[in-house]
Amino acid sequence: IVSIILGIIMIALDQLVKYWTVTSLKPKGSIDFLHIGKFDIMDLTYVENDGAIFGSMSGQRWFLIGFPLLIIAAGIFVLIKYRKRSKLLNVAVFLFVIGGIGNLIDRIRVGYVIDMFDLQLFEFAVFNVADIYVTVAMFLLIFYAFFIDPKIEKKIKAAEEVKEQRKIGNRGFTGRSRSKSR
Repeated sequence: IVSIILGIIMIALDQLVKYWTVTSLKPKGSIDFLHIGKFDIMDLTYVENDGAIFGSMSGQRWFLIGFPLLIIAAGIFVLIKYRKRSKLLNVAVFLFVIGGIGNLIDRIRVGYVIDMFDLQLFEFAVFNVADIYVTVAMFLLIFYAFFIDPKIEKKIKAAEEVKEQRKIGNRGFTGRSRSKSR
Protein backbone atom coordinates (compact mmCIF):
# COMPACT_ATOMS: atom_id res chain seq x y z
CA ILE A 1 0.00 0.00 0.00
CA VAL A 2 2.90 2.35 0.76
CA SER A 3 4.30 1.63 -2.72
CA ILE A 4 0.97 2.45 -4.34
CA ILE A 5 0.69 5.74 -2.44
CA LEU A 6 4.31 6.62 -3.27
CA GLY A 7 3.68 5.74 -6.92
CA ILE A 8 0.62 7.99 -7.04
CA ILE A 9 2.61 10.85 -5.48
CA MET A 10 5.46 10.39 -7.97
CA ILE A 11 3.08 10.28 -10.94
CA ALA A 12 1.29 13.35 -9.56
CA LEU A 13 4.64 15.19 -9.31
CA ASP A 14 5.38 14.36 -12.95
CA GLN A 15 1.93 15.53 -14.03
CA LEU A 16 2.10 18.72 -11.93
CA VAL A 17 5.44 19.69 -13.48
CA LYS A 18 3.95 19.02 -16.92
CA TYR A 19 0.85 21.09 -16.04
CA TRP A 20 3.11 23.97 -14.98
CA THR A 21 5.07 23.52 -18.20
CA VAL A 22 1.93 23.84 -20.33
CA THR A 23 0.40 26.75 -18.40
CA SER A 24 3.52 28.79 -17.63
CA LEU A 25 6.34 27.71 -19.92
CA LYS A 26 4.52 27.05 -23.20
CA PRO A 27 3.73 30.74 -23.80
CA LYS A 28 7.42 31.64 -23.28
CA GLY A 29 8.94 28.66 -25.10
CA SER A 30 12.16 28.58 -23.08
CA ILE A 31 13.58 30.21 -19.96
CA ASP A 32 16.90 30.19 -18.16
CA PHE A 33 16.89 27.72 -15.29
CA LEU A 34 20.25 26.59 -13.96
CA HIS A 35 23.33 28.70 -14.61
CA ILE A 36 26.60 29.27 -12.80
CA GLY A 37 27.82 32.70 -13.78
CA LYS A 38 27.74 32.74 -17.57
CA PHE A 39 27.90 28.94 -17.74
CA ASP A 40 24.59 27.44 -18.91
CA ILE A 41 23.78 24.07 -17.35
CA MET A 42 20.05 23.66 -17.99
CA ASP A 43 17.16 25.64 -19.42
CA LEU A 44 13.46 24.92 -19.25
CA THR A 45 12.07 24.52 -22.76
CA TYR A 46 8.54 23.54 -23.74
CA VAL A 47 8.59 20.55 -26.14
CA GLU A 48 5.78 18.37 -27.45
CA ASN A 49 7.39 14.99 -28.18
CA ASP A 50 5.16 12.75 -30.31
CA GLY A 51 7.95 10.17 -30.62
CA ALA A 52 10.09 8.11 -28.29
CA ILE A 53 13.62 8.81 -27.02
CA PHE A 54 15.38 11.58 -28.99
CA GLY A 55 12.19 11.96 -31.06
CA SER A 56 12.51 8.54 -32.69
CA MET A 57 9.29 6.87 -33.92
CA SER A 58 7.64 10.26 -34.29
CA GLY A 59 3.94 9.99 -35.08
CA GLN A 60 3.59 6.33 -34.05
CA ARG A 61 1.06 7.20 -31.32
CA TRP A 62 -0.75 3.86 -31.08
CA PHE A 63 2.47 1.88 -30.95
CA LEU A 64 3.79 4.31 -28.35
CA ILE A 65 0.67 3.66 -26.28
CA GLY A 66 0.40 -0.12 -26.80
CA PHE A 67 4.06 -1.04 -26.29
CA PRO A 68 4.43 0.86 -22.99
CA LEU A 69 1.23 -0.78 -21.75
CA LEU A 70 2.85 -4.18 -22.32
CA ILE A 71 6.08 -3.06 -20.64
CA ILE A 72 4.18 -1.63 -17.66
CA ALA A 73 2.20 -4.89 -17.33
CA ALA A 74 5.47 -6.88 -17.48
CA GLY A 75 6.96 -4.59 -14.84
CA ILE A 76 3.99 -5.11 -12.52
CA PHE A 77 4.30 -8.87 -13.07
CA VAL A 78 8.01 -8.72 -12.14
CA LEU A 79 7.21 -6.64 -9.04
CA ILE A 80 4.71 -9.24 -7.88
CA LYS A 81 6.63 -12.39 -8.82
CA TYR A 82 10.08 -11.28 -7.63
CA ARG A 83 9.09 -8.97 -4.76
CA LYS A 84 11.24 -10.89 -2.28
CA ARG A 85 14.28 -11.24 -4.54
CA SER A 86 15.93 -7.84 -4.05
CA LYS A 87 14.94 -4.41 -2.78
CA LEU A 88 17.10 -2.82 -5.48
CA LEU A 89 15.27 -4.77 -8.19
CA ASN A 90 11.95 -3.69 -6.71
CA VAL A 91 12.97 -0.01 -6.65
CA ALA A 92 14.29 -0.15 -10.21
CA VAL A 93 11.21 -1.84 -11.66
CA PHE A 94 8.94 0.42 -9.60
CA LEU A 95 10.63 3.55 -11.03
CA PHE A 96 10.43 2.10 -14.53
CA VAL A 97 6.69 1.43 -14.19
CA ILE A 98 5.96 4.83 -12.63
CA GLY A 99 7.90 6.65 -15.35
CA GLY A 100 6.13 4.65 -18.03
CA ILE A 101 2.74 5.50 -16.54
CA GLY A 102 3.63 9.21 -16.34
CA ASN A 103 4.48 9.41 -20.03
CA LEU A 104 1.61 7.12 -21.02
CA ILE A 105 -0.86 9.52 -19.39
CA ASP A 106 0.42 12.28 -21.70
CA ARG A 107 0.20 10.12 -24.82
CA ILE A 108 -3.38 9.10 -24.05
CA ARG A 109 -4.50 12.54 -22.85
CA VAL A 110 -2.88 14.87 -25.42
CA GLY A 111 -1.23 12.60 -28.00
CA TYR A 112 2.37 13.48 -27.13
CA VAL A 113 4.73 13.66 -24.15
CA ILE A 114 5.40 17.05 -22.59
CA ASP A 115 9.13 17.62 -22.02
CA MET A 116 10.85 20.57 -20.37
CA PHE A 117 14.36 19.91 -19.02
CA ASP A 118 16.85 21.08 -21.62
CA LEU A 119 20.51 20.31 -20.83
CA GLN A 120 22.90 22.94 -22.15
CA LEU A 121 26.14 21.20 -21.15
CA PHE A 122 25.99 18.98 -24.23
CA GLU A 123 23.56 18.03 -27.00
CA PHE A 124 20.84 15.94 -25.41
CA ALA A 125 17.11 15.35 -25.76
CA VAL A 126 14.73 17.55 -23.78
CA PHE A 127 13.21 15.35 -21.05
CA ASN A 128 10.73 15.32 -18.16
CA VAL A 129 10.30 13.97 -14.62
CA ALA A 130 8.96 10.59 -15.83
CA ASP A 131 12.04 10.25 -18.07
CA ILE A 132 14.23 10.80 -15.00
CA TYR A 133 12.43 7.94 -13.22
CA VAL A 134 13.00 5.64 -16.23
CA THR A 135 16.65 6.66 -16.59
CA VAL A 136 17.42 6.08 -12.91
CA ALA A 137 15.58 2.75 -13.18
CA MET A 138 17.73 1.69 -16.13
CA PHE A 139 20.98 2.51 -14.29
CA LEU A 140 19.74 0.58 -11.24
CA LEU A 141 18.72 -2.40 -13.40
CA ILE A 142 22.13 -2.47 -15.07
CA PHE A 143 23.85 -2.31 -11.68
CA TYR A 144 21.55 -5.03 -10.39
CA ALA A 145 22.15 -7.28 -13.40
CA PHE A 146 25.94 -7.05 -13.18
CA PHE A 147 26.58 -6.90 -9.45
CA ILE A 148 23.59 -8.06 -7.40
CA ASP A 149 21.79 -10.74 -9.40
CA PRO A 150 24.87 -12.96 -9.90
CA LYS A 151 25.33 -13.08 -6.11
CA ILE A 152 21.66 -13.92 -5.58
CA GLU A 153 21.82 -16.65 -8.23
CA LYS A 154 24.93 -18.10 -6.58
CA LYS A 155 23.16 -18.25 -3.19
CA ILE A 156 20.06 -19.83 -4.74
CA LYS A 157 22.17 -22.46 -6.50
CA ALA A 158 24.10 -23.24 -3.31
CA ALA A 159 20.86 -23.60 -1.35
CA GLU A 160 19.43 -25.93 -4.02
CA GLU A 161 22.59 -28.07 -3.89
CA VAL A 162 22.35 -28.37 -0.10
CA LYS A 163 18.68 -29.31 -0.41
CA GLU A 164 19.50 -31.95 -3.03
CA GLN A 165 22.31 -33.36 -0.86
CA ARG A 166 19.90 -33.65 2.06
CA LYS A 167 17.40 -35.51 -0.15
CA ILE A 168 20.09 -37.96 -1.26
CA GLY A 169 21.25 -38.40 2.34
CA ASN A 170 17.72 -39.02 3.61
CA ARG A 171 17.00 -41.70 0.99
CA GLY A 172 19.91 -43.81 2.21
CA PHE A 173 18.88 -43.60 5.87
CA THR A 174 16.31 -46.18 7.02
CA GLY A 175 16.47 -45.53 10.71
CA ARG A 176 18.15 -48.87 11.54
CA SER A 177 21.78 -49.58 11.95
CA ARG A 178 23.25 -51.46 8.98
CA SER A 179 25.90 -53.25 10.95
CA LYS A 180 24.91 -56.22 13.05
CA SER A 181 26.71 -56.78 16.29
CA ARG A 182 27.39 -60.31 17.48
